[in-house]
Amino acid sequence: MMDLAAKALRMDRSALYRVLPFALFMAFIAIEEGLRLGMQRQWLVLPDHALHLLYPVKVSSVALLLYLLRSEYLELKWGEMLNLRMASAAVCAGFITFLLWINVQVTLPLVGSPPGFDPTVFPNGELRLFVTATRVAGAVLVVPVMEELFWRSFLMRYMIRPDFQSVPIGAFSWASFLTTTALFGLEHHFFIAGFLAGAIFSIVLYQTRSLALCILSHAVANLALAIYVIKTGNWYFW
Repeated sequence: MMDLAAKALRMDRSALYRVLPFALFMAFIAIEEGLRLGMQRQWLVLPDHALHLLYPVKVSSVALLLYLLRSEYLELKWGEMLNLRMASAAVCAGFITFLLWINVQVTLPLVGSPPGFDPTVFPNGELRLFVTATRVAGAVLVVPVMEELFWRSFLMRYMIRPDFQSVPIGAFSWASFLTTTALFGLEHHFFIAGFLAGAIFSIVLYQTRSLALCILSHAVANLALAIYVIKTGNWYFW
């Protein structure tokens, strides 16, 4: 009985370690949306750029949490990126995801256009450079790790078996694939592009059996999008 209780406690902690960074990120988004609503209804008086300053706090908080929990993520084997054939395929998949993202701009009718993250609201100088660099670093180095740990390490395996750590990385079931793909899409403003991205990242996982390569693919897509946004000024993609 004690062995079963200890195993259940380990499972709960393992799930928490993969859910908590994602939950923290989403909590910051909820705070941002609440502040935005308060500004729109004139309950709060804040400068337009104030919400942009939340991003460095958000991404650094999540990065710190991921760093503190790094020893718990045994499924993350960064050496798998040294497999040039599979890494090249993951990079190509990431670039294809980027191309789909900028060409499939469909939002939910009730959601409307995303507000975007426009660093030009800051005067040209060190502060603008800082928030831009933070936005890129967060999108490339933090978000892919956080999201892939939640969606394709935890939830995808949990839907196959609640004792998710007994499920190999990249194990397939239609229920887990379709559910995580749908939810991943609905997490994003451009939800059709989100569906496609979620499907592609899952396919990378199925083909490589590597969460690290899945993160690489996600990071490449986000890096390509960041470069595109900065060069074109299409801030609504951010």
